[in-house]
Amino acid sequence: MRVRAGTPRAKPATPVRIVRVREDRTTSHRDVVAGEEPMEIRLLAGGRCERVAVTMRTPGHDFELAAGFLFGEGLIIGRDDLAALRYCTDVAEDQRYNVVNVHLHGGALPDLARMERHFTVSSACGVCGKAHMDDLEVRCDGPLPAGPRVSVARLATLPSAMREAQGLFEATGGLHAAALFDANGTLLAVREDVGRHNAMDKLIGWALLAGGLQQEAIVCVSGRASFELLQKALAARLSFFAAISAPSSLAVDLARRFGVTLVGFLRPGGFNVYAGAERIDGLPVER
Repeated sequence: MRVRAGTPRAKPATPVRIVRVREDRTTSHRDVVAGEEPMEIRLLAGGRCERVAVTMRTPGHDFELAAGFLFGEGLIIGRDDLAALRYCTDVAEDQRYNVVNVHLHGGALPDLARMERHFTVSSACGVCGKAHMDDLEVRCDGPLPAGPRVSVARLATLPSAMREAQGLFEATGGLHAAALFDANGTLLAVREDVGRHNAMDKLIGWALLAGGLQQEAIVCVSGRASFELLQKALAARLSFFAAISAPSSLAVDLARRFGVTLVGFLRPGGFNVYAGAERIDGLPVER
């Protein structure tokens, strides 16, 4: 697989001038805000080129984002499907690094007509619905792997480890994060983006391009546990999902239906378990 990165002009963070108001004083300051620009994903195979999606994202790790998105949608099944990832050179120069061409092995494009998300998506959320559960049933080959067993004490360390690795959040305060940990709580990777689903796609794309997903890994996200994030984890056959904030009802339904351990409101002092408590060691006795 060939990766041609170039030198993107779009930056993950942008300096701005602001007026800061504090009690009865106003002062002029230089600040930094999270970058947000559109990124178009195109698929190329057999002499054809099709636009798959456009998402508003924080520039950076764009090839991981494209690979993770395509994997989550079932349009590729692994790294071997990818022949090359390149920024596009046949568009206006100022948009060149906002278009990613994904070249596939083989002589034909996958069936794009079946995609419910074959249109523009936003940084806030993708298309969610109970119909996707049935699609996941078809795509998931048998039950999930046993997954990691994690102690209560180890689980409590994940938020701070993820937060310490969030360099862009430290600078801007305006980004979601998704992180992968091994069963011992060692941070494997963290990715940030203005869109929580983009951060997850980047994370899964990183694992995919790095050589494969560790199914003993733990996913931790900085915000809420939405249905879409759970389905991305499930598509990657990851069975342990932890969130700093609350899960949605559909995320809980998905976790219980497919056997995912779902933890919410994860803090150093405790957390809620919504599904799959059997993977957590050292739970206090219920009173």
